[in-house]
Amino acid sequence: MVEPDRGPSAGEAEVADLCRELIEIDTSNYGDHSGPGERKAAEYVAGRLDEVGVESRIYEKHPGRSNVVARITGEDSSRPPLLIHGHLDVVPAAPEDWTHHPFAGEVADGCVWGRGAVDMKNMNAMVLAMLRQRLREGRRPPRDIVLAFLADEEAGGTWGAQYLVDEHPELFADCDSAISEVGGFSFTVSENRRLYLVETAEKGIAWMKLTARGTAGHGSMTNRDNAVTELAEAVARLGRHEFPVQLTPTVRTFLEEICEEFRIPFEERDVDATVARLGPIAKMIGATLRNTLNPTVLGGGYKANVIPGEATAQVDGRFLPGTEEEYFARIDELLGPKVSREFIHHLPAVETGFDGGLVNAMSESLLAEDPGAKAVPYCLSGGTDAKSFSRLGVRNYGFAPLKLPPELDFAGMFHGVDERVPVDGLQFGVRVLDRFVGMS
Repeated sequence: MVEPDRGPSAGEAEVADLCRELIEIDTSNYGDHSGPGERKAAEYVAGRLDEVGVESRIYEKHPGRSNVVARITGEDSSRPPLLIHGHLDVVPAAPEDWTHHPFAGEVADGCVWGRGAVDMKNMNAMVLAMLRQRLREGRRPPRDIVLAFLADEEAGGTWGAQYLVDEHPELFADCDSAISEVGGFSFTVSENRRLYLVETAEKGIAWMKLTARGTAGHGSMTNRDNAVTELAEAVARLGRHEFPVQLTPTVRTFLEEICEEFRIPFEERDVDATVARLGPIAKMIGATLRNTLNPTVLGGGYKANVIPGEATAQVDGRFLPGTEEEYFARIDELLGPKVSREFIHHLPAVETGFDGGLVNAMSESLLAEDPGAKAVPYCLSGGTDAKSFSRLGVRNYGFAPLKLPPELDFAGMFHGVDERVPVDGLQFGVRVLDRFVGMS
């Protein structure tokens, strides 16, 4: 007997609207408190939780930089809770560059468009839709769930995850694992095969200010102690340096899985060539083969005929798990004795194993909704709030499940223009998350 089509569940039916309404709330983070902040979005989330009987609290270290934290009681509160977290802020967007206004939350061509559709109001909406449905149906999760909707992730989490971990660690003290963004999305191998990339590691962050000091003087005079020259030479050495390939356990496993699926040999001597065959995600994966450092800002002087006594630059450094000490030692060699460095922002690299009950729940929930699914671990070249929660001993995974059409350049839309997420992808995510929570 063929089961009748019952149509979308309540969570599937509302997830696109939740995503759209979150996008309509402009939470642009400029990194200097000049933006609108997250308060309005936090109140929206708190209201949606209150509608299904979930009490939440808003925490702020800085006015308007709001974090929502709630705890949902599960069937067995003696077990360590599962932390599900997402950030409410987004990077800025210039409307003139977009097909649809980035803060209109329009639905077109089967997708929800707008800033945050990918990073990461999509997951916030999927989590809300899934939990609202479960609670309305009286289905408590197997264990407690701690929910955290956070501020300031796009500027390093100072007013969000870092603040909560530093000043309110009791909120998460008994959590042993967490899921959040930038993982669980599909990568199409063939018509009947999709790999779902689960983030189990991410590179560390080192945003640094470089300073060279020299002798100030008149621009017409000979000066062999020119700070601008010293800095420029050091920046050029950094920018041209290529760090060697270093395969972490996560990256090695991912590449072995990829090679097996595509039936190509794993050429460890030429890993770059293997990654180049991955299409749209090659850029994301390629950045996890080695440590990187990119000059981003230069400054020095104030007049063409005045040699300044100081020149500065800023660089964006990213280092692999287990390589931090050697990474900074190499940077200091490249800088030389006349250029100093200091951290603007410094967060650790994190890595956890792709094993255990939580990983099994991810794999099984994906397979139940997509028979062609296979979950594989990967390393993120950027950073998330997982770095902060790892300080509490939490095992972190990127698992925001989305089944995507193969032609959609999902990775390229992070911080890009025309961010959008398929409506059916959001509905898929609600179903997978519902199964996952039930198994975890």
